[in-house]
Amino acid sequence: MDDAAILKRRGYIMGINLGEGSYAKVKSAYSERLKFNVAVKIIDRKKAPADFLEKFLPREIEILAMLNHRSIVKTYEIFETSDGKVYIVMELGVQGDLLEFIKTRGALQEDDARKKFHQLSSAIKYCHDLDVVHRDLKCENLLLDKDFNIKLSDFGFSKRCLRDDNGRLTLSKTFCGSAAYAAPEVLQGIPYQPKVYDIWSLGVILYIMVCGSMPYDDSNIKKMLRIQKEHRVNFPRSKHLTSECKDLIYRMLQPDVNRRLHIDEILSHCWVQPRSRGQSAGAINKEGESAGTAHSLWVPELGTDKKSATKMEPREESHPEARPEAGSEVKSQENTVPTSRQAETLAFNPELTKKSEEGFPQQSSETHT
Repeated sequence: MDDAAILKRRGYIMGINLGEGSYAKVKSAYSERLKFNVAVKIIDRKKAPADFLEKFLPREIEILAMLNHRSIVKTYEIFETSDGKVYIVMELGVQGDLLEFIKTRGALQEDDARKKFHQLSSAIKYCHDLDVVHRDLKCENLLLDKDFNIKLSDFGFSKRCLRDDNGRLTLSKTFCGSAAYAAPEVLQGIPYQPKVYDIWSLGVILYIMVCGSMPYDDSNIKKMLRIQKEHRVNFPRSKHLTSECKDLIYRMLQPDVNRRLHIDEILSHCWVQPRSRGQSAGAINKEGESAGTAHSLWVPELGTDKKSATKMEPREESHPEARPEAGSEVKSQENTVPTSRQAETLAFNPELTKKSEEGFPQQSSETHT
């Protein structure tokens, strides 16, 4: 029996193809019970690799069944047929994904970015509080509902974190995700703290939201790693971002895992909080002290504590050689996994980096180090 017939028997009228990989595909369908369109992820066990069937798929199914958050794609039903096909019926992102939205409309204004980023961060806090990590956060996996609210999707790389006898989270050794969004420790093959990995990816996503471009050029992983480990973040001058926004991004893209922000610190950051809208453009720490005025080019002052907002010091110029790295075009990640949104799951090889011709022209930038 084909997919359309199987879905029809379950009360779904199959629609168009939304994505396809070597062993999984995603179809749209109309639910006669729910009275609206849904997405159906169809996985063929006969074509899937053993490690996916033994490890990733059981994790995904377990986690999807337990999640219930307004900013996470809802899972309505999971069933399997006798011939080894798994059907996961999910909420449909009717407005597409965030990557396509930005490629079509350009960078978001900070107020819109703040709203969407708060929705995403709330979803990540919900997951992290359950000791669930996503490990494949990227704009393609952020779907938009009819009102353009964020819906986090694709938990193919997700897992529940284990704890040792002292209650501390154990490190992960599975290196997965998308190179352009992956933290330096993951790209280097170092056992990593999965929650801390998610935070780096959040930093990349917020940068893309407000800049309309990638923070790092992943066509040369070795060079990208060097820039990341030097804690260099370039912002397009034309975007006129507030210091608070740049401060938050800079502190999420922190190569030192012990200093990278936690999800609670992100949600309490002055830029994310509504009160930040009425404050000056100077960076503000948790004690409410202004840390300087807005400049087109600034660098954090050395020696600040990670628990307080980074103080800023005006500088006329910093690392001009880094400027070509700014404005890397927003592109579909050809070396990413899953191969399509809500579709297939494979581990990436950092050496297999490709450059998309789609995207935005490079812009002049300012450098933060």
